[in-house]
Amino acid sequence: MARTIVKSEITGTVWKIEVAPGADVSSGDTLIIIESMKMEIPVLANGGGKVLEILVEEQQPVTEGQELVHLES
Repeated sequence: MARTIVKSEITGTVWKIEVAPGADVSSGDTLIIIESMKMEIPVLANGGGKVLEILVEEQQPVTEGQELVHLES
């Protein structure tokens, strides 16, 4: 089993977390929504698998390249 790391592509604030640890996700599923410059940007799963860890909380500021979610495929 491989671990996939999902990172933020933009600097902003975690607006909403759409998944929970243990959830099964498919490629393209929305994991987290980041608010940046009054826009809501979805963070998508880049592969299918199970959510192992969510490394951020709602309302937390994040930077570009920051790890957000670990998936196991």
